[in-house]
Amino acid sequence: MRIGISSASFFNKEVTENSFSLMKKLGFDLAEIFLTTFSEYEKDFVDELGRRRAENGVEVWSVHSLNQQYEPELYNVNPRTYADAECFYRKLCYAAQVLGARYYTFHGPALLKRTPYKFDFLHLGERSRKLCAIIGEYGAELAYENVHWTYFSTPEFFDKLKGCAPGLKACLDIKQAMQSKISYVEYLRVMSDRLVNVHLCDYYDDGRLCVPGRGVFDFCGLFKRLADVGYDGALLMELYSKDYNDYGEIERGLEHLKECLIKSRI
Repeated sequence: MRIGISSASFFNKEVTENSFSLMKKLGFDLAEIFLTTFSEYEKDFVDELGRRRAENGVEVWSVHSLNQQYEPELYNVNPRTYADAECFYRKLCYAAQVLGARYYTFHGPALLKRTPYKFDFLHLGERSRKLCAIIGEYGAELAYENVHWTYFSTPEFFDKLKGCAPGLKACLDIKQAMQSKISYVEYLRVMSDRLVNVHLCDYYDDGRLCVPGRGVFDFCGLFKRLADVGYDGALLMELYSKDYNDYGEIERGLEHLKECLIKSRI
């Protein structure tokens, strides 16, 4: 397993194109690149990102979009609405290709209604298979992330969906599991055979988020569980910019995660 960081951690503190040089300064050589707006999906911007990635020697494990801009409509039943969303999806697939990313971290539709949802897994599975096929054209795979305000807010959702979409992968986010009030262990149980990405963040007893090492989360325990299911991929620190005051905190968080990874192997 290797520790990296998401460029989302620098949102509103550094522009996306400068994130590679910042990551190197902080001691990271593995990243998820979070594209934050429509202009960052365009070819010229993505190609520039590719040049900067090469200059700094940072490996990109995955790409991520500001998903609510178009991702929910990738499951829309209206052909025209879906077709427009697919245009943006392919831009992110191209970004994955240019940056050499293996995966696209995906949120999908949001839970917008208060009434219980009745998921049409026949449709969700069919559309997920299509999205997996499209990103496969660009040499990457789709990784569905657990997020407390989306369809994938419970382990049961992914457990059913993965049976309908054999190529669909998974991204485990431990802070989102906490916010869903469901143990990450339950998500890991249904993800383990599809897991390709893990998002890391610490939190206090009251649920406030913080840099790894400042809160109560047991990273050694997590890393042991991941090893037990045979996971050997990226461990990506994903913070919100309000969760820390200076970049020194991120450096200390990285050292904490490295120490926990070593301890988990003893």
